[in-house]
Amino acid sequence: MKSNTFLLSLLLTMVVGSACSRQETTQEVEVQPAVVTYPLRGEVISVDTEQNVLIVQHDEIPDYMPAMTMEFSVSPGDAMNAKEGQHIRAVLIPSDTGHFQLESIWPDDQVADAAIQSSADTLRQDTLIRGRGAYREVGENLPDFALYDQMGAVVQSARFHGKLIMLNFIYTRCPVATMCPAATLKMMETQQFAKDANVPNLELVSITLDPEYDTPGVLRTYASARGIDSSNFSFLTGPERSIKDLLKQFGVIAQFEGSIIKHTLTTLLINENGRIIHRADGTAWDPKDFVAKMSKK
Repeated sequence: MKSNTFLLSLLLTMVVGSACSRQETTQEVEVQPAVVTYPLRGEVISVDTEQNVLIVQHDEIPDYMPAMTMEFSVSPGDAMNAKEGQHIRAVLIPSDTGHFQLESIWPDDQVADAAIQSSADTLRQDTLIRGRGAYREVGENLPDFALYDQMGAVVQSARFHGKLIMLNFIYTRCPVATMCPAATLKMMETQQFAKDANVPNLELVSITLDPEYDTPGVLRTYASARGIDSSNFSFLTGPERSIKDLLKQFGVIAQFEGSIIKHTLTTLLINENGRIIHRADGTAWDPKDFVAKMSKK
């Protein structure tokens, strides 16, 4: 365990130096006024995926506007996720031109929320019980969890039972090409190599480090913009406490500095019985090596 901790600390130090070097500047930065936003809850009445527009019948927004039905601009991912009759919660961004935008869109479903929160409670209890041994070594099992995927559906870890899982942690606004963008590219390469090698029952999973920003719609936009085959590739997000517990249990270090997350990178291979069989830290690993290990599982 001490050697693992030392390795993770060393990796974080390397990442911190890399991230900091990209933030240095001698230019003066103009401070922009803070954008006033409002929480919104409502029901989707119609969806226009060509124009990325939703018509939403929303509740009263205290101190801003009464309940009404309005048109809102949204991201491509949010437009693709939206369904008529769906209840959502979001952040309203007003405009002087009368064009209103919705961001941070989440499903507003009591059943789904209850499943996610119940799982978060169980995962937190598991982390506390494990204490200093929370870190899961190769040979231990995947913890139980429930998160939202890039389409806004609840995904429980039990869904992956009987399948090979390749799992990592990234965040969509990572600016360092050798970090999250490289990790996602290697996952995509592994997906293709595994397909060419006829590896059965493979699921690729990327869990966000930044759940406050990486909503289901943001993750879907991210995947779509990169042409990712989502038939067996899920991007997951959910409560921050669930993400933190998973980071702790998988030995991933992450800390915010402004909008930048300085973090280590870990990619795991988990067999059909939910047991961790391989771990690679950083991005120096070879996708073909992972595919070879899938065949030898």
